[in-house]
Amino acid sequence: MTETVKGKLSLVAKILQFGGVEKIFQKLFSVTEGEKLLKASQCYLSTTAGPLVGLLFISNHKIAFCSQKSIKFSSPNGELIRVRYKVVIPVNKVKCANESENVKKPSQKYIEIVTVDNFDFWFMGFTNYKKAFKSLEQAISYA
Repeated sequence: MTETVKGKLSLVAKILQFGGVEKIFQKLFSVTEGEKLLKASQCYLSTTAGPLVGLLFISNHKIAFCSQKSIKFSSPNGELIRVRYKVVIPVNKVKCANESENVKKPSQKYIEIVTVDNFDFWFMGFTNYKKAFKSLEQAISYA
């Protein structure tokens, strides 16, 4: 069984265990009154240490990513700590979202999110790229 298949089965098991993606979103991120989850997608976030697999949540208030696995890092006192890698971008802080693809492999599609303070976040490996981008555009229109 490939790592991708194992990862997807693990994700499905977690979604069922928590009672659906809405519950996972509420557990991982503080959800405000009137906030609605538009789309949740498994994808990868590009980081300087390499791509991280996780879930991208798109709501009418925020774009949020949480890694599927914990990452390890050293605390100031030298202790090894395990935490999930999270990114939260309020939709009113998004300058734009861009579609992109690998020139050599057009099937590899990317979404770039640029914030008003010029930070960029690259997401890739979507199961349904078009739906994810459409939901992202919808979320940004709420800002």
